[in-house]
Amino acid sequence: MPTSRNRHERAFLIGLDYRPQRKPWKHVKPVSVPRMARDSSVARAGENAPSDFSAQDSMTELRELATSAGAEVVGEFIQSREKPDPATLIGRGKLEEIAGAAASAHADLVIFDHDLSPSQQRNIEDEVSVRVIDRTQLILDIFARHARTREGQLQVELAQLEYLLPRLTGRGIEMSQIAGTAAGGRGPIGTRGPGETQLETDRRKIFQRIRDIKQRVEKVRRTRAQQRQRRESAPVATVALVGYTNAGKSTLFNALTRASVLESPSLFATLDPTIRAVQLPSRRKVLVSDTVGFIRNLPHTLVTSFRATLEEVQRAALLLEVSDVTSPVAAEQNAQVEKVLRELEAQDKPRLRVMNKVDLLPASRRDALEDDATTVHVSAVKGTGISVLLDRIDEALQEDPLSRVKLRVPQREGKALAILEGQARIFSREYRNGFVELNAQVPQSVLRKVRSFVQD
Repeated sequence: MPTSRNRHERAFLIGLDYRPQRKPWKHVKPVSVPRMARDSSVARAGENAPSDFSAQDSMTELRELATSAGAEVVGEFIQSREKPDPATLIGRGKLEEIAGAAASAHADLVIFDHDLSPSQQRNIEDEVSVRVIDRTQLILDIFARHARTREGQLQVELAQLEYLLPRLTGRGIEMSQIAGTAAGGRGPIGTRGPGETQLETDRRKIFQRIRDIKQRVEKVRRTRAQQRQRRESAPVATVALVGYTNAGKSTLFNALTRASVLESPSLFATLDPTIRAVQLPSRRKVLVSDTVGFIRNLPHTLVTSFRATLEEVQRAALLLEVSDVTSPVAAEQNAQVEKVLRELEAQDKPRLRVMNKVDLLPASRRDALEDDATTVHVSAVKGTGISVLLDRIDEALQEDPLSRVKLRVPQREGKALAILEGQARIFSREYRNGFVELNAQVPQSVLRKVRSFVQD
């Protein structure tokens, strides 16, 4: 049925749990599904789950992704199989059952929590008679929805074109319904981004478009490198926020910098990097960078396309790895962050772990939390622990090292006194015989300017 633009698209979700020697289907409570779907045998994923994401955890995340894309989830299946079916991923019999359940729920599209090959996607579409997208395409769509700057839109379009290129032939229902909307537009889920005319032209034009975008992204990369080189010529370190999507990085960024970056519970609300200056307790200044959130199985095309943006992570002096302390799968999410950092060759960067959202914990758990040299517990939304975090950042940074010195500055040296007042941490101050005697912690860059006043 046609999708009305004044309502959410109705999505039916399919999860997969590859486990040997288990019954293919068990019941799991669906979300707003018709009787046919409720009575069908669906898997209760998560039983005997391994240490990584269970199928139920993965389905929960897929549900959040679908909601972030603007969908209304009307039903879901999780299937257990010993191995994927090469033609349809889940098998013809189960596909027929899902087709009936999706039709009964009046679903507009079916979303698989698994990457589909072009042939699998075509075979499934032929059976269910509605659009079919996979996890990667859903994530790409959310990126297209949230890209605001031209740079971000170009990077998303590049990732989408590289993903769709092998799927140009025989795309059937999905290709026929592409709305031709630009990145950030309001087309059906899975179709935002490159327009219909681009996707239906011959491969030569697609390849030309990819080359053109890559050149423009490379130009952005060079511009960023020049800007970074100018920043690095001054002794100002960069601190990059990294973490799983929706861990609260943007809220923490605002708490540290008093900025007004968008804070949203939606996944991938932040795509375009933002950098702001922060003064630390030592009076040193640092630049704090907010970055795109990571996620399990982040499409490689996105990591590659957003490399120009993620170079801020590679060049940062310190990483703040932000985790949601309330998440039941926090350990697995941290492992996924580590995986992306390895892909960016940033796994050896100095870092502080920031456990966010402590305000959502019960009081007994919150009172039992203890910070240490590498871990700080905060509530970015309440401001709890922010001063401790700033102290830890100050201690961790090696750039522009600090020295504890005594200075004797003539009172007439107003410029030197103003520099010390604004850029050094003063512990004591005494006025004697026309001089100001100071006991201060001074960054190396400031010490060079006032060295003549240092007392042995």
